[in-house]
Amino acid sequence: MATEHLKRFEPYKAKKGEEYMNEKQLAHFRRILTEWKAELSDDIDTTIHSMQDEATVFADPNDRATQESDMALELRNRDRERKLIKKIDETLAKIDSGDYGYCESCGVEIGLERLQARPTASLCIDCKTLEEMREKQVAK
Repeated sequence: MATEHLKRFEPYKAKKGEEYMNEKQLAHFRRILTEWKAELSDDIDTTIHSMQDEATVFADPNDRATQESDMALELRNRDRERKLIKKIDETLAKIDSGDYGYCESCGVEIGLERLQARPTASLCIDCKTLEEMREKQVAK
């Protein structure tokens, strides 16, 4: 879903010598994040209304089980989207505070290409790779 949304936006093309995370870049990413959040909120609202409309009690246990399974899957998806909305809000706060685009771990620039692919990224690619390696080691 995230990838589908981001494909609609023209990637930001920095001009030679352009300052990193200038007003144009911040406005570009703010627009992406704001529209993405609105789209996710609309999806959640649509799901709630459709679940209320489709709340049918089936006499057949198999039909009832299928409906409950479908609803559970839909609720899991919407919960993921709710968490993503929270992350988008945190990212918008970083834009407001001037911290957006810089790695939370080491402070280096995350990079426009990485942010274009994942606007909510909070770690540079090196720190993210190290984090994933640590997670794999702990999981074993």
